[in-house]
Amino acid sequence: MPKIDTQSAKALNKALKESPVDAKDRNQAWEILRESGLEPALQFLNAAQKQIVLKDPVPYQVWGQEGIEQGALDQMRMAASLPVAVAGALMPDAHLGYGLPIGGVLATDNAVIPYAVGVDIACRMRLTIFDANETDLRKHSDLLKRALVEQTRFGAGAAFERSKRPHHPVLDHPDWKATPLLQSLHPIAVEQLGSSGGGNHFVEWGLFTLDKGDETLGITEPGTYLALLSHSGSRGVGFKIANYYSKLAQDQRPGLPKEVEHLAWFTLDEEAGQEYWISMHLAGEFASANHAVIHNRLTGATGLTPIATVENHHNFAWEEQVNGQNAIVHRKGATPAGKGVLGVIPGSMGDPGFVVKGRGKAESVNSASHGAGRRMSRRQANKTITRQQQLDYLKKLGVTLIGGGLDEAAQAYKRIEEVMAAQADLIEVVGKFEPKIVRMTDDGSSDD
Repeated sequence: MPKIDTQSAKALNKALKESPVDAKDRNQAWEILRESGLEPALQFLNAAQKQIVLKDPVPYQVWGQEGIEQGALDQMRMAASLPVAVAGALMPDAHLGYGLPIGGVLATDNAVIPYAVGVDIACRMRLTIFDANETDLRKHSDLLKRALVEQTRFGAGAAFERSKRPHHPVLDHPDWKATPLLQSLHPIAVEQLGSSGGGNHFVEWGLFTLDKGDETLGITEPGTYLALLSHSGSRGVGFKIANYYSKLAQDQRPGLPKEVEHLAWFTLDEEAGQEYWISMHLAGEFASANHAVIHNRLTGATGLTPIATVENHHNFAWEEQVNGQNAIVHRKGATPAGKGVLGVIPGSMGDPGFVVKGRGKAESVNSASHGAGRRMSRRQANKTITRQQQLDYLKKLGVTLIGGGLDEAAQAYKRIEEVMAAQADLIEVVGKFEPKIVRMTDDGSSDD
């Protein structure tokens, strides 16, 4: 196939636009441009000449399929049909999302997909276990409640008062100057550091039960410990990064079929792909800093002594080996579960969560669920669950709720025990966390 320079490519495209050509000639012209290494400069071809053809889905496995809505199953099949897809998996907490379903895992060849990462980039879990027990929880419950109210902020745009704003080294990270967008987001990071999002995000005190000591966790004595669990992400920083690059990816891949238009990608050889990769990682650092600030503030306010911490994130893309090749692994609402890797899988505002250790199962692309998963939409939950039903359920479990809308009621979620049973081959349970004092927003928003 002959190769041509950029100037000739422009001339070729101009001729294609001005002269009627049949499909065979257009395809040949496209091949000339592609073989000439000019595919990144796809502005030379109009939308009608840039149709991207899907392929047969790459093999992927589904865990807990009987409990997953058809829309999520359809989304996973379409994602596995992308030209850049090399492997996939669907977790038992899966439900409908944008592009890739929540609970979807997709490995790609040298391509990163903003919407397969998600809007709340690097949303994560952090569990701190303290040198305290159930007696301390009962004895100091008023102090623990007060600390939750005073030391946390929740919801869209939530931030600490200027005089109370924390500082963290992430604010001095050089990558804030890497792009104009990141520069513009630095003031938002300063304002929102240490705050939590809306929707299913929470900070809660509870009891962590360890049946036997675990060296990886760093606790050798079995028992029941007081613990603090948080779930939140990169706030306005991640949201704006996701929106900007998702739109840019769709603009650069206009030939994608409508069913997968949200799964437009960048190659990591493209400038935009590199920009997104840097931005995604910085959002991850910022999300981790948010949790560190939350846990440090609550530890300081209560005088408790931490003895172990577990942290993991989802809504991210990792560079990993998949089926013997380098790949970019997107986990949208899925927990990394490589062999021996610790993670936290929460339940609902009332139901237990679990500290787990990955088994490293290749068929799941080393992944597990990131929670129980919704069985009701937010609208459906608000229409069918009453406040009294929500409170009665929590009272039965001995849970005190601060905030928390009906859309986040435990009844709106799948049974966590069923989800855990469906993925027993993916993870080993290390310990169980039971929430007791739960702090959430109640604005009905979602950052997932």
